[in-house]
Amino acid sequence: MKILLYIIIALLAVILLLLAAAVIRAIRIKAKPSDKKPAVTHTPEEEEKYAKILSSMVKVPTVSANEGDDLSEFVKLHAVMEESFPLIFKELEKTEIDGNLLMRWKGKSSDKEGILLMGHQDVVPAPANANWTYPPFSGEIADGKVHGRGAMDCKCTVMAEWQAVEELLEEGFTPERDVYLSCSVNEETGGGGAEKIVDYLYNNGIRLAAVMDEGGAIVNGLLPGMKSWVAAAGVVEKGTCNIKFTAKGAGGHSSTPPADTPIARLSAFVCKVEKKNPFKKAFTKPVEEMFTTLAPHLTFPLRLLFGNIWLFKPLLLAVMPKFSPMAKAFLTTTCVFTMSGGSEAANVIPDKAYVIANIRPSIQQNKEECFEILKNMAAEFDIEAEILYGKSASNITDSHSEEFEYVKQVVNDVFPQYCFTPYYMTGGTDCRKYEKVSDNCIRFTPIRMTPEQMAAMHAVNENIGIEAVAEGVKCYKYYIKNHK
Repeated sequence: MKILLYIIIALLAVILLLLAAAVIRAIRIKAKPSDKKPAVTHTPEEEEKYAKILSSMVKVPTVSANEGDDLSEFVKLHAVMEESFPLIFKELEKTEIDGNLLMRWKGKSSDKEGILLMGHQDVVPAPANANWTYPPFSGEIADGKVHGRGAMDCKCTVMAEWQAVEELLEEGFTPERDVYLSCSVNEETGGGGAEKIVDYLYNNGIRLAAVMDEGGAIVNGLLPGMKSWVAAAGVVEKGTCNIKFTAKGAGGHSSTPPADTPIARLSAFVCKVEKKNPFKKAFTKPVEEMFTTLAPHLTFPLRLLFGNIWLFKPLLLAVMPKFSPMAKAFLTTTCVFTMSGGSEAANVIPDKAYVIANIRPSIQQNKEECFEILKNMAAEFDIEAEILYGKSASNITDSHSEEFEYVKQVVNDVFPQYCFTPYYMTGGTDCRKYEKVSDNCIRFTPIRMTPEQMAAMHAVNENIGIEAVAEGVKCYKYYIKNHK
């Protein structure tokens, strides 16, 4: 008994020591406000100028163009851009492939790998019957914001990148290495516009030191209890996969229904998947690094947990998926059922019914493994499964690479009051397509976006702050000017 008591006392002592170490670390890592001054500034006159340029771009309703679609609206946008950025169209080498633009600014040394800033010209539709405060393609400038579809996603990114280059051209600046600007016409529909640009680069033997696209941004409210703004730069994005599940049966009249009809089996299957997540949960390296970086900026209880993931990892893995949908998405593959179909008449039992699920494969499980898990679960209910479309998670950009560290330094210089962190993207971008020509695909727009603005993405009343756009222009300009 004495030996058992000694063992228990020893274990309790170890636990207390570990907790004490965790508390001490949580206290020591608390972030302190920076007294460093921003490296660049802008004027009210520049804010007004930039707002007008962005407004003119938003006014052109460039809804995504797929293969063979009419490109007339994109032609109009190109004309607006040529008027707004005359030196770019005069001095840079232009390559246009089916409306997709690639501009090359020749640097002092073309032997060095170039850098590429990108975005997309297209926007999602804006339903006419939606309750917009300002018409979706008005480009209205009001309340310190530019309003309209695409203002945030992502014409502000394209405008800020191009305006930065335009100003450097006005100043007679020549970059140390080639600088590229690119923007596609069908990012929102997952079209092949970006691939066409990438194929052009690849076929011409062009490697890029870094590619910077939309994805992460400067946001607040990224985590509960976090008051500071965070510059979140995406280093990886989850995959996406659409899976169709089909149940078959005899069908018949609704007055004499048999047991286990196709819809009943599908419903049971959907409920099982919804109630118990069948995928692996894990703190992958990008997720752990993100939370560790953000920990000093959290309130004490969360700082204690996320500042000591080494100790609290099992607890966090169990609790976080229940905490919020976003927290769950960081740790595991997600699955949601989005479409369904069956009989075309209310009094007819279908002989075939289906549901479609959209899954977002995580780093630790590729689409094939995720599909097999769901396929086996579906088979328990005599349901067939097939992949309609799918891709696994992207490659992971090294957050300690020279190019990523340079982006971090730029943000620390331009926005010293903000926290910078590598970010795990649960959505998708065109950026991953550039993995063919670059090892450093960074998903980051240096423009502040509020939670309300983020919520308006693909919804009504999309807008972006004109001060935030001006900050973005100056950040891109600083990035290009100081890149060696």
